[in-house]
Amino acid sequence: MSFRARLTLGFLAVAIVPMLVLGAFVRREMTGRLSAQFERRVEALTGVVERDLAAERDAIHAALAPIADRMTDDTRFRRAAVDGATDERRYLLDYAGVAMRLAGLSMLQIQDADGRVISSGHFRNDYDRVDAQLPVLLSRAPGGVALVRARTPETSFLALAGADSVMVGRKHFWLVGGIEAESRLLGRLSRGEDMRVTLVLPGDSAAAGDAVARTLTVPVIGEAGMQMASIRVAHDVSELHALRASIDRWILIAVLLTGVAAVLLAGIIAARMGQPIVELARRAESVDLDRLDADFASERRDEVGVLQRSLGAMVSRLRESASALRDAERRATLGEIARQVNHDIKNGLTPIRNVFRHLDEQATVEPTSLPRVYGERRETIDASIAYLETLASNYAKLARRGGKPRTNLGDVVRGVVSSRSGAPALKLRAEGPDVFVNADPVALRRIVENLVSNAIDSIHNGDGQVTVSTAAVGDVRTGRVRLAVTDTGSGIAPELQEKIFGDFYTTKPDGTGLGLSIVRRMVMDLDGTIALDSEPGKGSRFVVELPAAAPEVKE
Repeated sequence: MSFRARLTLGFLAVAIVPMLVLGAFVRREMTGRLSAQFERRVEALTGVVERDLAAERDAIHAALAPIADRMTDDTRFRRAAVDGATDERRYLLDYAGVAMRLAGLSMLQIQDADGRVISSGHFRNDYDRVDAQLPVLLSRAPGGVALVRARTPETSFLALAGADSVMVGRKHFWLVGGIEAESRLLGRLSRGEDMRVTLVLPGDSAAAGDAVARTLTVPVIGEAGMQMASIRVAHDVSELHALRASIDRWILIAVLLTGVAAVLLAGIIAARMGQPIVELARRAESVDLDRLDADFASERRDEVGVLQRSLGAMVSRLRESASALRDAERRATLGEIARQVNHDIKNGLTPIRNVFRHLDEQATVEPTSLPRVYGERRETIDASIAYLETLASNYAKLARRGGKPRTNLGDVVRGVVSSRSGAPALKLRAEGPDVFVNADPVALRRIVENLVSNAIDSIHNGDGQVTVSTAAVGDVRTGRVRLAVTDTGSGIAPELQEKIFGDFYTTKPDGTGLGLSIVRRMVMDLDGTIALDSEPGKGSRFVVELPAAAPEVKE
């Protein structure tokens, strides 16, 4: 998995997980608080329903008692109901209706001891209908009231009814009265659209849904006798569902926005961190024992800068170690050469020793022949001495190379420019102060000549400019000498810039591919670096940096 992918996943986990946890907590907290509020409202309304039922029960009994008292004192009612006077029949039929309206009831019927209806206020045609079970069941119902179905001329309605008994004369009568339950009781108890009070009769199914609800039981009397109905108090939870949906929607939007922001931020950070690392890796890949001039300088103050500077220090130590290794190899080579020179010196001295022994013998035996013998052997002496002089000269050159004399790089540059200035259309010039390095002048000349030659060859039409400049950079402690060769030639493509320093790589038809490779090795032998800055069509600039020589001490 790439660094960008790991960073993106880490950002997503850090950003989204807390967001989801926070969203779940907010959702649960708000849902819990709203549900508790609904519960309290339902409990409160349930208490109101219970109190209203008790109040209506008391009101029904309170309304029936005066009617019973008036019946005992009403002579016309006694004549019609007890004595059977036919002239009071109409009065008897209208009696329940008048009493019902005066008492504020919705239903009222008077039954004799056999359960026969002798007067009905809510439906006059109920006269003579027998319903002996109704008053008995009402008197046995909890609280003395129950729900009953009452008929009217047009329809029927459900009433909360109670029963009372009265003795008129020698006869027993039942009073059954009540109020309309659905409109007067349940309708009054409703508390808006979100609070519903519904009556669930036996055989009916309760309303489906997950509303917050409480149930009260109330007896109901029908054809099957007394059963239990329920009054259901419910609070609509659509508002709760809407709130949950809204919270979920906003949490999703927040998570998506957070995820997008995390991906973008991770991409930006990965790009800012990854690009320098990729560039650093590309530079590090080019480092080997033959290429220790990679530049890892950095002004960054972050971890990437620390890594770059650490790599630069490592390459510098490798460069010093490689230089020390080359010096050790050179010393080993010089030792081997010294042994060879010792052998060759002995070979050169042997003929001279033999000649002198011969002359010594002639001086003892025949002194007069010394001039002749010396003339004969002089050529041998001269040849041996010339051989020893050549050997000594070569050994001195090797010794001077190991010592790296203090050389004026400016003089070397001016000498090369002076020797190569000949093309009329080409501008070749040297600039910069005199700077000194510890190097063999021949090696420095080879470096400058190779770079200048490549610069001139890059100007194909001969009309251009080559500038060779010198400069001192750094302070006294870390002083370095910079040599720059700049041309206005064809430039070098980016994909070729790493190849041109390799052995045997060339773009010239007659080139050997060793020029820049030799330059790189010679620069590295001097503990220096070489870099290239080129743009196709605009030219190139080779920059060589070498350690500056210590100031000359005058005695």
